[in-house]
Amino acid sequence: MENVLRPLIVIGGSLVLTLLVVWTADLLLRRADQRHQGVPLWNLLRRCRLPLQFAMCAALLRASYDQADLTDDHSAGAGQILTLVLIGSTAWLMVRIAAAIVESSYSRYANAHHDAARVRRVRTQVTLIQRVVSAIVGVVAVAAMLLTFPAMQAAGASLLASAGILGIVAGVAAQSTLSNMFAGLQIAFGDMVRLGDTVVVNGEWGTVDEITLTFLTVRTWDERRITMPVSYFTSQPFENWSRGGVQMTGTVFFQLDHSTPVEEMRDKLRDILRECPAWDGRDYGLAVTDSTASTMEVRALVTAKDADDVWTVRVTVREQMLRWLTSHHPYALPRVNTADAILPPSAAHPNGNGNEAHRPRTTPRGRMVEPPRTGRG
Repeated sequence: MENVLRPLIVIGGSLVLTLLVVWTADLLLRRADQRHQGVPLWNLLRRCRLPLQFAMCAALLRASYDQADLTDDHSAGAGQILTLVLIGSTAWLMVRIAAAIVESSYSRYANAHHDAARVRRVRTQVTLIQRVVSAIVGVVAVAAMLLTFPAMQAAGASLLASAGILGIVAGVAAQSTLSNMFAGLQIAFGDMVRLGDTVVVNGEWGTVDEITLTFLTVRTWDERRITMPVSYFTSQPFENWSRGGVQMTGTVFFQLDHSTPVEEMRDKLRDILRECPAWDGRDYGLAVTDSTASTMEVRALVTAKDADDVWTVRVTVREQMLRWLTSHHPYALPRVNTADAILPPSAAHPNGNGNEAHRPRTTPRGRMVEPPRTGRG
């Protein structure tokens, strides 16, 4: 009877005590969150319930497992498993606590400051700091797990003795990975690019969606995701439309006929922009910027408060201006001239007698046509 009750008391008591402590901690955190509604830390710490349960249960079982006398033959193996679970759950708990603290600090900072660029910079920094802390905790946890094995303890001395050679080999083998990691830290604290910035990379326009220690994700306007190594942004030029203010100036080009009424187009552009909510009212303009043998280039200049709005203004101006030209001034649209060329007088009278009845003519396609003969001869 004692062999049955003792394991039940040890295991059951550990589980009940774990549930009781976790329930009490969750109740205290809930009351603290209700008392301090402006501080999101207490509600975020409630996410640590599951790793706390694993850590407490593993610690209690590891401390009282020898008293249960379940399996004397496998007590060492069971104790080793409980130790590994305790180390892993403790690392999980530390990562959750660090994430809650970082997220709470960022939320309070974002609510206190209204500068979007500064908030995005802090968000990028705290995100990378959280990833670094998680990586460090994970490495330490794995190392602690390995050191619980006696064979690994014996190999530790030899590994430390050859750490210099291994470091050189690892540095050469993981050169690109290390460069990306240092580039990620440089981006985080050098304020080169931030989460939410509008960038143009490799001819693609999009928004920075995710930044890690090794790669960066750009979400394009058509919902595609472009993943690039972070070292690209420290070694290659790219456009960041969110640096130094988000106001944008856009252009719309038209290829039109030389007879286009430019002054009326200026008036129409002003009317279109006044009815466009995306136009910020800062500036606009219309000018002839180039001319060819058959058309002229007209450029419309518009402004907006950010990249999304300037795109909306550009497409609105292009659509409504072309519709207005088609309905009111169709002659202004580019045309292909297919009429015969007018010859100069010297070419029209090659013999000086003004008689061109027997001169061959050319068609618009360039073929020689013999003029019709008169009379019966």
